[in-house]
Amino acid sequence: MTDTSSISGGRSFEELDVLSTEELRERAFTLARERRDVRFFWSVLRHLPNADEAAALDGAPNSVGPTVDEAVALWREMTGHGYEESAPLLRAAFIDYLMKH
Repeated sequence: MTDTSSISGGRSFEELDVLSTEELRERAFTLARERRDVRFFWSVLRHLPNADEAAALDGAPNSVGPTVDEAVALWREMTGHGYEESAPLLRAAFIDYLMKH
């Protein structure tokens, strides 16, 4: 039986949870960029208060359209690194992504 509380880097939920939201974001974004995981970026953008601005964009992996760089640019535009009331959902999304990949 494998331990699902740790990720490939040996980090557990508890170890990740003590990190700042910004550190979690940096780690998750770096990993998603390496994996070219556009879908992850669109999923976290939907947690932001201004998510309706991104609603028209299609994050389907086979679509011609948004790229990882476009998703990161949109993230920066929509957050200014201020997460407001979305912080708990974003932290959970970042930790979940880091633990699964």
